[in-house]
Formats: sequence, structure tokens, C-alpha cells
Amino acid sequence: MHGLGSRGERTAARYLRRLGYRILATNWRSGRYEIDIVVEREGIVAFVEVKTRMPGPQSPAEAIDWRKRRHMARAAASWVATRSPRAREFRFDVVSISILAERTVRIEHIPDAFTADDA
Repeated sequence: MHGLGSRGERTAARYLRRLGYRILATNWRSGRYEIDIVVEREGIVAFVEVKTRMPGPQSPAEAIDWRKRRHMARAAASWVATRSPRAREFRFDVVSISILAERTVRIEHIPDAFTADDA
């Protein structure tokens, strides 16, 4: 499963770069909390959770429960506190990747998928 997750994160990073985002960090950790990708574009920093799945009854994005949102919010607060970002705005994004075939994926980017208050 680790290989599938790594593949998804690499795919998401390439996708976000093509959309004009600058990658600030990948697999950033604060204690036991992790943010898959931190990106910036036009003064907005997004903390991105990447979920990768094979086709099934649940979409990858639906796997992000309140615990994961809370962990991301805590990690994001730590990231902001340990940097002096010039960002005007922060948000939480989700990149959902469904592996349809060996070389075929479906990518869904959900900007501002949730807020820290949702955590």
C-alpha cells in the first residue's frame, strides 16, 4: 500500500506543478502529524492531503475523516509557526487519485476542501 500512496503523491505533485503551484514541502512532519504536500500560488498556501485508491465503492476523498482533518490542522499550525510565510491566505486542499489502469488515473483537485474549524 505504501507504493500506491507514494505513486499518488508523485502524481499529485506533478499535477499541481502543471497548475502553477510551487511545491514548498512534501511529506512534512510535525511530531506524529504529516502533511503530504504544501504548495503556494498567488500568495495562497495550501496544505494538501493526497488520497490514492483503486476503484471501489468509496471515493478517495471520502476517506478523509475528522481525525485526519484535525491532524492536518495541527500540522499546518506547526508549519505556519515554524516559518515566516508571506502568504495572505491558507487553506486545506484534497487531491483524490483513482487508479483506473496501469497508466490511467483520474485526478480530482478539491481546493478549500475543509477548514480548520471542521477538524
